[in-house]
Formats: sequence, C-alpha cells, structure tokens
Amino acid sequence: MPIPSRSELIDHLVRTRIAGDVATPRENNLDHYRKLANGDRHYWLGLELGDRWSDEQDVLAVMAERCGVSDDLGHRAGQDTIDPELTVAALDRAAVVLAKAAEDRKRVLFATGHPGGLLDVHRATAAALRAAGCDIVVIPEGLRADDGFVVQFADVAVLERGATLWHTHSPEPMAAILDGLAREGRPLPDLVVADHGWAGRAGQRGIDAVGYADCNDPALFLGEAEGTLQVTVPLDDHVTSPRFYDPMTAYLLHAAGLS
Repeated sequence: MPIPSRSELIDHLVRTRIAGDVATPRENNLDHYRKLANGDRHYWLGLELGDRWSDEQDVLAVMAERCGVSDDLGHRAGQDTIDPELTVAALDRAAVVLAKAAEDRKRVLFATGHPGGLLDVHRATAAALRAAGCDIVVIPEGLRADDGFVVQFADVAVLERGATLWHTHSPEPMAAILDGLAREGRPLPDLVVADHGWAGRAGQRGIDAVGYADCNDPALFLGEAEGTLQVTVPLDDHVTSPRFYDPMTAYLLHAAGLS
C-alpha cells in the first residue's frame, strides 16, 4: 500500500470517520466520563485511578486536550469529534516507541478487545516488528478469563467464546496472560501494544504500553496523562470497514522505519 503523507492521512481519517465527526455521540461520551469519575471500574480499563479523577470536568478537560472532543460543558448531546491532528501526532509518538523496540529487539505482546476493527492493525505491526528482529510473545496455552478462552490469532491475543472472537473492555484477559507467563517462569513483555483493558492492565503492571482508544474510553488517555501508558492513540475503534485502518497502519510503520 502507498504510504500516505500526513495531510493525506488526515483527509482519510476524516473521510472514513476514524477521526473528525465520529459516530460516537456526545451523550455516550459524557455518560462514560461520568461513570469513570463515579468510580465504575468497568470504565477504568484495568487502571487504578483512585479518587484522582472524581470530577467529570477534569476528565472532560483531558479528553479535550488529548482526544479532541468538545470542551464546551454546555454541549450535552449530538455530534462529538476526535481531532485528526491529535490522532496523527499520537501515531508519530507511537512510531518512536516502535522504532526503539525494533532497535533493542524487545519482547512485544499484541492484544485487542476490538477484533472486528483493530485486529489487522496489530497483526501488521507484529509482523513488521518480527521482521525487524523483535520477539513477538507467544501466550501460554489454556488461559481462561471472563468465561472465555484467551487465545492468540495472527500474533494477537484475543478473547474467544463459542468459536467467536469477542469485543471486550475487560482487563482480565491481559492479567491472565501476564500471570500465566510468570507461572511458566517466562519473561514478561518489554512492550504491550493493545487497546481497552488489555493496554490498561499492562500499563498498570508497570509494562511499557501503547494503546488505541475511542473518545468514549477516557481511561487510557488519563493513563497517558499520568505516565502509566506511553502513548494513547485517539480514534474510532470500530468503523464500517477494517480496511479503512490500512493507510493509518502504513503511515505508522513507515514513521517507525518498519515498512
């Protein structure tokens, strides 16, 4: 695939609604920010936020700064946005992390709670890092979490139930992997590239983590603000076609010197 320029990628992100005017409505964003602030751990995505983000307005301020949602407290419903400039800037930061991983031939683990959207983004990144000499972590066999099996598909850890790859925000599958590696006496990853609770729990365990997150998933952005995650990339994590993410992946890998 041709490597898009920065401006070409921004145009593509807006056209496909990966960024710009995204499908996630404002009321859904604010509902999730409020629930996180009220201590609902489902929205903490594996992070331990304590009472540091108990003010919904503080959460909104971070989301406006790092994701590009509207900072207007009076905007309660309707359209909300992800700033494509912030998406590309985060991809550039993620590329620096990936380039360092390649240079140091680090052990890298990939995982997704959004297999319908982001699986191939992670698969392609894993393939590029393996070609550069990295060790892509193979997860232990027989892991279970959340009434399902934690399995690896195309180098990417996912949650499987009933022969179906599941969408999940839970941090428990990542906890199962890390605990399973420790039981087997195997080294933990140097870097985790993931999303949702997979990324949050890895960062909370002290592992360098890069995460992708939608505008209604504030926890990973708060994690980056606090330094628990290295990078959080803002994007709609499930647009109408997973192929829409291909130019973004091509840009990321080229910026990391991995294409």
